[in-house]
Amino acid sequence: MVSNLAGKVVAITGGGTGIGAGIARELAMAGCKVVVGGRRTEPLETLAKSIQSEHPVRTHAIDVADPNSITAFFAFVREQVGEVDILVNSAGINIQNRTMAAMIPEDWDRVMQINASGAYRCILEVLPQMRERRDGVVINISSIAGKRAISLGGVAYCASKFAMTALGTAISNEVRHEGVRVTNVYPGEVNTPILDNRPVAVTQEHKDAILQPEDIAALIGTICQLPPRAHVPEIVIKPTIQEWV
Repeated sequence: MVSNLAGKVVAITGGGTGIGAGIARELAMAGCKVVVGGRRTEPLETLAKSIQSEHPVRTHAIDVADPNSITAFFAFVREQVGEVDILVNSAGINIQNRTMAAMIPEDWDRVMQINASGAYRCILEVLPQMRERRDGVVINISSIAGKRAISLGGVAYCASKFAMTALGTAISNEVRHEGVRVTNVYPGEVNTPILDNRPVAVTQEHKDAILQPEDIAALIGTICQLPPRAHVPEIVIKPTIQEWV
């Protein structure tokens, strides 16, 4: 990593485990001032203690389904390290009953609330000051389910990730003359705790063969290092073994 990320303020949601944790480690080691949020404080604290970076990784609880929790998280970020230069929307959930026949309305509401509305509200917290400074990066960790409505993702998850796709693209187009860049990232299968909610258990052999959080983190680090004139609107990253249709 090069020094153009040194001192940048990074806020990451859903950062206690999985992709968010990998990105936190990558950007902290690049010299960023990272604040990681998640619903459970224990994984956040464990992650922060494991990263030996120039700036200590800070943590704060956040439930992106709760607007008040979002407000409190970003107030903490501003108080501790300043205005956000890079926002990573990594918070996301899926459910076990993924078909229209099996899913209940409350499942739909919960998935949409976290994956789509949560991302919107987090962007809303940082976008005004990014536009004012004419600088900023927003990374939306979506899914290939936001490009293809695949049965593996399920009805609610696919719909929520398509919503995130439209959200990121529409905002990106709106702010393209104001120095703010929004990137939608579409990972394929990644070895994260979200696999535990699959209807059929995933074998360890399969987990080892698919993407790892550090693979996504390396990609995000590269995107964040690009000069302000360069924008990556969207990018797909998948395991070599996974089909792309």
